[in-house]
Amino acid sequence: MATAMAATAAERAVLEEEFRWLLADEVHAVLRQLQDILKEASLRFTLPGSSAEGPAKQENFILGSCGTDQVKSVLTLQGNALSQADVNLKMPRNNQLLHFAFREDKQWKLQQIQDARNHVSQAIYLLTNRDQSYQFQTGAEVLKLMDAVMLQLTRARNRLTTPATLTLPELAASGLTRMFAPTLPSDLLVNVYINLNKLCLTVYQLHVLQPNSTKNFRPAGGAVLHSPGAMFEWGSQRLEVSHVHKVECVIPWLNDALVFFTVSLQLCQQLKDKISVFSSYWSYRSF
Repeated sequence: MATAMAATAAERAVLEEEFRWLLADEVHAVLRQLQDILKEASLRFTLPGSSAEGPAKQENFILGSCGTDQVKSVLTLQGNALSQADVNLKMPRNNQLLHFAFREDKQWKLQQIQDARNHVSQAIYLLTNRDQSYQFQTGAEVLKLMDAVMLQLTRARNRLTTPATLTLPELAASGLTRMFAPTLPSDLLVNVYINLNKLCLTVYQLHVLQPNSTKNFRPAGGAVLHSPGAMFEWGSQRLEVSHVHKVECVIPWLNDALVFFTVSLQLCQQLKDKISVFSSYWSYRSF
């Protein structure tokens, strides 16, 4: 019995020593690694040539679809804003070509990009607040920090992977509709958003439902992408989506950022798992 108790005490001493090493050394090594990765992610949101002294560099993206040539567009991204947009739409019925572009005095902010960048910055702030000189006393303290960092990274990723759902009246009321010259025809709606690593443009063609229409009017709810047949009321008219045209283009640096988010989340989870292993043996002193 005495031998078993001595062995248990020795094992606990070894575990305690390993746990103290984990808190003092390995945790900080992981935090430095996370900082390096997230700084790289943050740089992806700060385009080459941009600085506090001048505007961000412009990038042109040609949006297209392998399934249709009804819409062709060139969008110019400057930081987190669309500074230019050039859209050509071929009307399905008569092949009439419509062209509209942003007014020169207008830019459209992509809030998804700005929000993602803000969340990355907050994650970096949390990590730098625990520099090498900081002494973690308990595993619970590390878990709390990892949870806070993971929350910011998850929010950053979700802002890019989960575009806002909008109703058709919300799209009609959006300031985006007033960005173009010439003014968009009343039977067109547009939406621009980020989905994963892609810049997406959707053009909706509408037609007015006549008062004597036999169609059962059911207003559509919120959606990222509405389908033909979706109905809504705008002003004194009832309208229906007749055609939907979506084009997109990959933004390489957003793809990089998403990879960095995934790697960072995995590192955070791995550190949490290591802490949890010790907790099952040493919970009465460290948690």
